[in-house]
Amino acid sequence: MRRRLSELAMLALALAPVAVQAKDKLPPDAFSATMPLPPPPPPANGSIFQGAYVPLTSGGRAGQVGDILTIQLVERTAATKSNAAGTQRDGDIGLSPPTTGPLSFFNPSDIGMGGGQQFKGKGEASQSNALSGEVSVTVAAVYPNGTMLVKGEKFLTLNRGDERVQISGIVRAIDISPDNRILSTRVANATIRYVGKGEIARASRQGWLQRFFSMISPF
Repeated sequence: MRRRLSELAMLALALAPVAVQAKDKLPPDAFSATMPLPPPPPPANGSIFQGAYVPLTSGGRAGQVGDILTIQLVERTAATKSNAAGTQRDGDIGLSPPTTGPLSFFNPSDIGMGGGQQFKGKGEASQSNALSGEVSVTVAAVYPNGTMLVKGEKFLTLNRGDERVQISGIVRAIDISPDNRILSTRVANATIRYVGKGEIARASRQGWLQRFFSMISPF
């Protein structure tokens, strides 16, 4: 029996890194830049305007696959939650025994009782996040209704590690400013990732064995 338990423990330790790292991973090209498509051959119809031209009213705004625009990160979220509860209940009962008769030998304290119950509970939780900066992305697809799928990333190699900012989502052409900038709050279905690697990031995380025992701990 002990041998079997020892084998199970060794198997759990061997599978711990795999269990901890089993997360949904995005494909490596999920935020890669999209190259512009080759222009279609102009139709031989004798028209002055051939192909997909950009009207003067659009200026230099991004509107085709491969065009570049800049997303201004102005993300700021805050959440606060609190609750409190309290209950209290008291009870008391007492009987006075007769002074004469067969029950006269009871004392008042023998048939008196009381009880009380009290509960108080309180919980609070708060969280806030802020992210600012700029990331240039490319147009990956243009949909029939005029919206565009954009995606891109910024990779920084710093002294003590690497930092990567990735973003993707859907934008409207009307929300793009004349200098090809758009707020991140105007990006629909936005996916924003800010991840880091290096000794600073490793020092701020638990080891894989400690994370494994944290997951299976009943406390």
